[in-house]
Amino acid sequence: MHERTLLGRRGEGAAATFYERNGYRVLDRNYRCAAGELDLVVGRSRTVVFCEVKTRATDHFGTPAEAVSLQKQARLRRLAAAWLACRRPKAVEIRFDVVSVIVRDGRLHLTHIPDAF
Repeated sequence: MHERTLLGRRGEGAAATFYERNGYRVLDRNYRCAAGELDLVVGRSRTVVFCEVKTRATDHFGTPAEAVSLQKQARLRRLAAAWLACRRPKAVEIRFDVVSVIVRDGRLHLTHIPDAF
């Protein structure tokens, strides 16, 4: 597996662990459909959270979260609609989060941005 892919998977794993430690249940990881892929879908109570995880080896060119453009946000909304249509959860509230992960000194540093857009 490519080093960049492995780094992304580590970041997604760290994000999933973060949510689980905060009382969320992982509903889906790397959900794929014709419109693309959702990194992480988690739920707690009646809320479903669609999380975009951005992992970088450095922050020399800005934070990973800055890579979530308006175009990417629109794609994530379409993906969320597809996921909701397919899974039909009983949730009444949805939220879009971004988790930014940067590697420093071999350790992952996570920043959670709830309700990012």
